[in-house]
Amino acid sequence: MTVTTPDRPQVAPESATATTTYREAVREAIRAAMRADDRVFLMGEDVGRYGGCYAVSMGLLEEFGEERIRDTPLSESAFVGAGIGAAMAGMRPIVEIMTVNFSLLALDQILNTAATVLHMSGGLFNVPLVIRMATGGGRQLAAQHSHSLEGWYAHIPGLKVVAPGTVEDAGGMLAPALTDPDPVLIFENALLYNREGPAPDPERPVDLVHAAVRRPGRDVSLITYGGSLHKTLEAAEALEQSGISAEVIDLRVLRPLDTETVLASVAHTHRVVLIDEGWKTGSLAAEVIARIGERAFYDLDVPPARVCSAEVPLPYAKHLEEAALPSVERIVAAARKVVGGG
Repeated sequence: MTVTTPDRPQVAPESATATTTYREAVREAIRAAMRADDRVFLMGEDVGRYGGCYAVSMGLLEEFGEERIRDTPLSESAFVGAGIGAAMAGMRPIVEIMTVNFSLLALDQILNTAATVLHMSGGLFNVPLVIRMATGGGRQLAAQHSHSLEGWYAHIPGLKVVAPGTVEDAGGMLAPALTDPDPVLIFENALLYNREGPAPDPERPVDLVHAAVRRPGRDVSLITYGGSLHKTLEAAEALEQSGISAEVIDLRVLRPLDTETVLASVAHTHRVVLIDEGWKTGSLAAEVIARIGERAFYDLDVPPARVCSAEVPLPYAKHLEEAALPSVERIVAAARKVVGGG
């Protein structure tokens, strides 16, 4: 059922169609894009014969061949650079970086080339490049493979940064990303690949502008994105049992941030908790709180709160990793504190 509130964003309606997984939604979005436009191709490590590190591209090599499903050498700087060149030459490349930590090896290409060519060329050359990468912890991959660096990339002018937290967004964000004239980075939390949800509607692509109100509420705004969305929704359910009505905002577009939806929610609830899998210091959560302070300070009844990852390299041991990451229990506790219930 669609819930409406005057002068505020609507809760996206749930689809009554068949369900699919996050992984399959991304795969079908890639397949549809490649069928619709011969300029679209996929490149990255193990995307071809292996079917992708997370099996997202399984079966695409057999359908489209080696010219359009390209396995690359283990050199992120090289193949991201090749994707930039292909985009400037008129192609529509989808570059897959296996995990976000490996993207640091291509940071020069992303920051100093993809994000700046339009500016440095005086507006003459666009870079219509899509870069997909897995992100997030919770898989016992230890400190070097468990990063959540979306906030770092959201710091960079010239990029559009999105983090689909639902199956519908995972499948629906690729088409508009491919039509964007500028580089779009898509961060797919690896824990979501097996999650099931309504299949994306190909006739209703996701806009890359607005946040989404995933659950209406009156007492506190819980603002999050990506892999923390479902923890936050679960926390909202738990809070409801104790009489606290929590509104859940899914940022989903991290650059440019949809500040207006955030401010509208804060004006409605007067209390806010940010949930961000990134580290607290210099986090995306800090940026959102700063914007609330600048433009909605007098709408707040209490100071904002944050639930972020512990300021440590993420541990390998499962119980320590779980303790370091945002959890339903920590979200519930933070919300109760700002509402005044403990």
